[in-house]
Amino acid sequence: MKQIFKVVKCGDAFTVKSEKSESGMLNKRHIVLQELGSKYENQYAAALLGNDALCQFYAGELVYAVLRFQTREYNGQVFQDIVVVDIVKLGK
Repeated sequence: MKQIFKVVKCGDAFTVKSEKSESGMLNKRHIVLQELGSKYENQYAAALLGNDALCQFYAGELVYAVLRFQTREYNGQVFQDIVVVDIVKLGK
């Protein structure tokens, strides 16, 4: 999904262990994005990874983001992850 969103909330950056990273550690941050329109538009809780996680975003900012939706099964339950593939702050 590619579109313009409003930032609702942005958490603090932290590091996690990752087998996919060369250093074995990966930067991560959680962000909540909302589609534009009314205050009841869809919201998405997504993960920022790598260098994107080092950028600070503030509530109310407009961003252009590309989101990737993926599912995985674990112990008979299905979980969905939303990852921000690309994100760009838009001018005020």
